[in-house]
Amino acid sequence: MRGLMNKLVSRSLYVAGKWQQQQLRRLNIHEYQEEPKNKMRGLMNKLVSRSLSVAGKWQQQQLRRLNIHEYQGADLMNKYGINVPKGVAVSSIDEVKEAVKSAFPNENELVVKSQILAGGRGLGTFQNGFKGGVHIVKADQVEDIAGKMLGQILFTKQTGPQGKVVSKVYLCEKLSLVNEMYFAITLDRKTAGPLIIACSKGGTSIEDLAEKYPDMIIKVPVDVFKGITDEDAARVVDGFAPKVADRNDSIEQVKKLYKLFCERDCTLLEINPLAETSSNQLVAADAKLNFDDNAAFRQKEIFALRDPSQEDPREVAAAKADLNYIGLDGEIGCMVNGAGLAMATMDIIKLHGGTPANFLDVGGNASEGQVVEAFKILTSDDKVKAILVNIFGGIMKCDVIASGIVNAAKQVGVLWSDFSVYIGEQVALKVPVVVRLEGTNVDQGKRILKESGMTLITAEDLDAAAEKAVKAASK
Repeated sequence: MRGLMNKLVSRSLYVAGKWQQQQLRRLNIHEYQEEPKNKMRGLMNKLVSRSLSVAGKWQQQQLRRLNIHEYQGADLMNKYGINVPKGVAVSSIDEVKEAVKSAFPNENELVVKSQILAGGRGLGTFQNGFKGGVHIVKADQVEDIAGKMLGQILFTKQTGPQGKVVSKVYLCEKLSLVNEMYFAITLDRKTAGPLIIACSKGGTSIEDLAEKYPDMIIKVPVDVFKGITDEDAARVVDGFAPKVADRNDSIEQVKKLYKLFCERDCTLLEINPLAETSSNQLVAADAKLNFDDNAAFRQKEIFALRDPSQEDPREVAAAKADLNYIGLDGEIGCMVNGAGLAMATMDIIKLHGGTPANFLDVGGNASEGQVVEAFKILTSDDKVKAILVNIFGGIMKCDVIASGIVNAAKQVGVLWSDFSVYIGEQVALKVPVVVRLEGTNVDQGKRILKESGMTLITAEDLDAAAEKAVKAASK
């Protein structure tokens, strides 16, 4: 049994990363030990095979990094002395007219770029039928093209079916490019520090290049204690094999990019393409910057740039309530305490044929008010057909969760609004709610729920709770 558990934890850590490590250890101690051994033996193999599907998706979508718009990134890089194209962000036709007149009086052509926090803009399609979120146009056509973008919803391969609204467009000078390359700095677990990735070809999918021509990808790890050296920067530049840009100037540009990455707590700095121009300069023609949310307390200027209109509104609401929430595409809403237990809950829902609608960890010391906010978020999702509350009370007390559930029903319309159905002392809920409580103050919690008159589905263990939730959601 111990051997099987170690394998499960090992696989989960590989997917979910170091942050989940302590949480999963807590899961190993508290959650699985309470399950009967005969049930565990039957679930282990299936659970391991299912875990990567849900955990991987959660890992990709978790909001641990602030993403800013291209024009904001260009402005930040410019402050660090990094070469960027001249550009102006505008949000109305009047601003477009003024920008073309004042910022680009002698330009014959300009680049008009829609600003959304998603890739694939150039091949995207607007809701009004207009094709392409990036256009190179004559100066007298800028107003017309920008008008077709502003206020419209743009759909790309990365926006999802809901698309993203274009509130600003970025007007840039058209550069005369001689060569296009790829540059990125990210965090590498293997070397436990920053890793610079470079390629002599850019402007296209780096993933495809890496797969077809892996030898073209240059990787330079940087010692986080020493910082970037001239030798490190030179290796990167030599990997570019620049055609016209001065080598020494290019080395200085790489060092400035690294300085920005460190000083601003970036998790990713990606430039594609990093271009050589006919004026023999290395220019960041496009850039993507992400920042670690854990650094928000010391990067207030950066985090003031956050654009909530580009984020999942459920995640925005959760962040305001200090809840760890990640929206997914399933039909069973989950409210759990502890990241490890939340991961296991999602896995077992998947095991029984259901799909989780979210990752939601209310934490170990959530207040009743936070529980109410959590229910608001879960019930605001039209795709949710059932809710599974899975609480193992340690620091988090079961009676607090129970009171939050009852008050949420009263405050936020978990009930069928004017169509609430009363059967004796019971109330029929809008969606089925399956509750599994164990641990601190569990008897008080169960009493609060029972006396509330709410029609709830109760379960004694996690496996039974997940099975009941999947069955309820399918009705």
